[in-house]
Formats: sequence, C-alpha cells, structure tokens
Amino acid sequence: MKIRQYQPSDLPSCRSLWAEMVERHRDVYGDPSIGGDDPGLEFDCHLERVGAGKVWLAEMDGEVAGLVSLITDSEQAEVDPLVVSQRFRSRGIGRRLLDRMVEEARKLGILCLYVRPVARNRDAVSFYHRAGFKTIGHLQLFQWLGPSEPGQWKPGPEIFGLPFDY
Repeated sequence: MKIRQYQPSDLPSCRSLWAEMVERHRDVYGDPSIGGDDPGLEFDCHLERVGAGKVWLAEMDGEVAGLVSLITDSEQAEVDPLVVSQRFRSRGIGRRLLDRMVEEARKLGILCLYVRPVARNRDAVSFYHRAGFKTIGHLQLFQWLGPSEPGQWKPGPEIFGLPFDY
C-alpha cells in the first residue's frame, strides 16, 4: 500500500469514494435523499474548498482504496473525510491514512487535531476512539424542525446525565 497526494487524474476515483461515503450515511440515517442525485460530485466542492495539497490517497494494487483530507485553521486541523472503500476495509488502510494526517498535522505545528464523525456511525466513532481521539471538545446539538417520521431519531447516549437522540 502506498499513501500519496491527490492528482487530477484521481478525480473519478475520489468521486466514487465520496459517493460510497454518502451511501453509508444514507444507510446509517435511513434517508436515501442525503447527498442528492449524484453525491460524488460533492467531492469537487470539497477539493476546491481544501485544495489538492491537503488530500491524500491510499493506493493498493494500483487502485485508489481510500482518501483523507486535512482541513487546517491556525493551530487546529480537522480530518475530514476519511473514507476507505468497502472492498478494501479491515486491512489497516484507514489507520495508515489517519496516522499520515497526524504526521502532517505535527509538521504544520497543529496543536489540536479533531474529527467529527456522524453520531450514528458507531464504526467510525469506535475507530477514532481506538486511534486516540478520546477527548470531547465540542458537542453539536440541534433541534430538528422538519417533518419527522416514527423511528427517525433513535435514543442515544447520555451526556452529563441528560438523554439525547441521534
């Protein structure tokens, strides 16, 4: 496996990985509308926002197997997204990509590296916890104002003794 920076010829592969990530979010939330009709195109917006120099890819057997981006802001940086194609999972690719981001953040003098996995993605939360992301810095709470269907929100964790849905 090789980890390398994004190249323009990687665009179709990255769009495909992005679409796979969105499909996972659709499954997690039971909402097929997440990401719109062509979710892979959102990668183009992400690339424009973060810049090609902040996107790294994992390549395995000549194929793009995963991607990760580092979004920097002064002394903080966010890892977003970290995606490994379903067919390449459980081979340590995600961990290698994350380790590379930690290394890059250290080179840049970043003091705080953070991730924001979606609340229902238990696999992602567990992955990041195992990788050392064990400090909660912020909570994003919201009030859903749109129409709700039974079972749309699931009972979630308690924080400070308060029950939350997710």
